[in-house]
Amino acid sequence: MATMKNHQDVLRSLAGIALLAAVLTACNKPPEEVPQPLPVIDGDRITFPRDSKRVALLKSVAADAYFATTTTVPGRLTWNESRTSRVFSPVAGRVVSLPAAPGQTVKAGQTLASISSPEMGQSQAEGRRAQTDLALAQRSLARSRELFGAGVIAEKDVHTAEADTSRAEAERDRTVARQKLYGGGTAVDQQFRLASPIAGVIVERNINPGQEVRPDQAQPGNPPLFVVTDPRQLWAQLELPDTLLGAVAPGMDIVLRASGVGDERFPAKIEFISDAIDPASRTIKARAVVANPDRRLKSEMYVSAELLMLPDPAPKVPAAAVLLIGDKQYVFVDDGDMNYERRQVKADETRLGLMRLREGVKAGEKVVVEGGLLLQQLLSSRTRQ
Repeated sequence: MATMKNHQDVLRSLAGIALLAAVLTACNKPPEEVPQPLPVIDGDRITFPRDSKRVALLKSVAADAYFATTTTVPGRLTWNESRTSRVFSPVAGRVVSLPAAPGQTVKAGQTLASISSPEMGQSQAEGRRAQTDLALAQRSLARSRELFGAGVIAEKDVHTAEADTSRAEAERDRTVARQKLYGGGTAVDQQFRLASPIAGVIVERNINPGQEVRPDQAQPGNPPLFVVTDPRQLWAQLELPDTLLGAVAPGMDIVLRASGVGDERFPAKIEFISDAIDPASRTIKARAVVANPDRRLKSEMYVSAELLMLPDPAPKVPAAAVLLIGDKQYVFVDDGDMNYERRQVKADETRLGLMRLREGVKAGEKVVVEGGLLLQQLLSSRTRQ
């Protein structure tokens, strides 16, 4: 009896433990998730229920025309090459004197340096000889004509004298033209006077008394003997990002700032834009002209150029808003009241990570910029069904 009773007690204990474990398991079971209400899809339009949590994943912005904005690009100042001359010596010789000094204002034709040149002496001698030969030929021609008129010589001798005179005139003209090119006079002194071809200021001199000069020094990479320029107008060499291609054009007004002259702003005008993009930096070379009447701006000074971007009537949105599906472009328009409509658009890339919408969306309409892929998945799943 005792044994049977003990066995029954054990069974009752085991049953109690099993019942307690079942109760605890039931208490710890997570509650079943309430299914989310499904959106209503009608063609390309999606309407979410009021209590849908998926709407929190969507972000919309207004398609804006992004009216006039200012963009800043780096640059540096250089001499205006249309008003600059880099002077080399066209003859070989030795520098005798330097009547012109850096910083001096010179006129066109003013002597910069005197060079003793045997080559120049030979040219002067050739000019003197050509003048003498021409005078002799002219006297011979006159005598031949007199003798022919007197019947002393034949007509062919007159023709020969005329030909000799023509050759002497040609040689005289050649030597005179060469003397004009070199700027030499009639005296045979072997002195070549290196003259300034333009009026301006000597901003650079790389020549000393006694220095040997040669024509072959006029090679790329060699410094010129003199640099003469008009510093009252400079060039600004700019580096434009390729995203500004089409937004900047010759004739556009810009503003320059230079760190060395405080906060002063200098108006300038775009004069040239390169036809090639630098493959390494992906920038476009552009050039602007800036007036410098008080010569406060200096060549090789770094500047920043402020470009005023003109307003564009086409609406623009961040690039993430445009979805490429196949070969077509789409955006989702937020109509409000939990409604989203997919529209086909024609878009192209513009500056600052924006897309210009040519068709499909009006300025001011709200476009989904985050969550567009979720909306597209909903439309795609409905299509597969």
